[in-house]
Amino acid sequence: MLPLVLIIKKPYLVIRNCFYSFRSFLIKHFYKRIVLSMKYLNSVITGTGCYIPEVRVTNKEFAQHLFFNKDESSIETLVEEVIHKFKDITGIEERRYANDEMNASDLAAKAAELAIANAGIDRETIDQIIVANNFGDVAKDTIQTDFLPSIASRVKNLLGIQNPSCIPYDIIFGCPGWVQGMIQADSYIKSGLAKRCLVIGAETLSRVIDKHDRDCMIFADGAGATIVEAIESDERKGILSVSMMSHTNQETYYLYLGKSYAPETDPKVRYIKMDGRKIYEYSLTHVPAAMKVALDKSGIPAEQIKKIIIHQANEKMDEAILIRFMRLCKLQKPMSEIMPMSIQELGNSSVATVPTLYDMILKGEVKGHLIHENDIIMFASVGAGMNINAIVYKQ
Repeated sequence: MLPLVLIIKKPYLVIRNCFYSFRSFLIKHFYKRIVLSMKYLNSVITGTGCYIPEVRVTNKEFAQHLFFNKDESSIETLVEEVIHKFKDITGIEERRYANDEMNASDLAAKAAELAIANAGIDRETIDQIIVANNFGDVAKDTIQTDFLPSIASRVKNLLGIQNPSCIPYDIIFGCPGWVQGMIQADSYIKSGLAKRCLVIGAETLSRVIDKHDRDCMIFADGAGATIVEAIESDERKGILSVSMMSHTNQETYYLYLGKSYAPETDPKVRYIKMDGRKIYEYSLTHVPAAMKVALDKSGIPAEQIKKIIIHQANEKMDEAILIRFMRLCKLQKPMSEIMPMSIQELGNSSVATVPTLYDMILKGEVKGHLIHENDIIMFASVGAGMNINAIVYKQ
């Protein structure tokens, strides 16, 4: 007890000591309870689905094609040799094309139905429908892209959703579109503007290829979908961190629409074109760094990564990207263990490759690959723009 004289002369000492005593009491009795009761608002995938078109097109079916160079000169190499070299570089043996009567919106709706059923939700509770695509609906035997109305609006219509608060819109972001849609859904969920989103990647690239360009063998059709929901829990789950990059100087036109390589064709009719060498060099330079940024932001040690689900663009390119990423992170794991692939059988369906492969793994359809509860996985993609993105995700 303080002497009476000290209390009278210095009352502020009594007040100060009382304050510190009270603060200590609060910290001791309440702080731990507050910390233990804290909840994380997570963006979690609760349902997945994909639609893989029925039409299977093998490499042999390109044997009758006449291929030309960009300058319209004929490729003198035997077509069989062109196809063999193509297989060695890309890993693609076959790809899937949509039936004549189906468009990208139809593929998207089919994948969405499966994701909704897998999540076990009422579709009328979906706040947003985000559809990544790059060409809209392209009817068979036409080359005109159709975005009016948006593909997302068409999907909402096909799903029969009546809720006016369910907002549908498209993302045009090149091949990384579905990953970007996931990042956007996460932003809406974390901000409190949405609780449940449907994110889809759908494309019918077979409708926009130049059959006289050997790169036409790369492209395919397909759709993948996910339900992403706001879920509170005592630990961080779902989307842990993201990274994004965009380079729009000379990189802007590494992928573009251009005339057919065949001589005497209408220059006003344009098809998907790409500068493969520049895309390869760009991807190896920038994608591993973007993946490393996402990993660093997550705070997760590299050795905890179980799977890297990367855009199925080109087998050799994807392998080279992973090698550089593993060097950056000093990660030592067998490539075949950490990087599942589907490009051999499904080709490159742009925005659909990542969600399709993810769904296939979850459903045990990719030999040698499984994803378990609490596994750390990474989604990554690169494509037209040029754009890059990555997500670190806890299952």
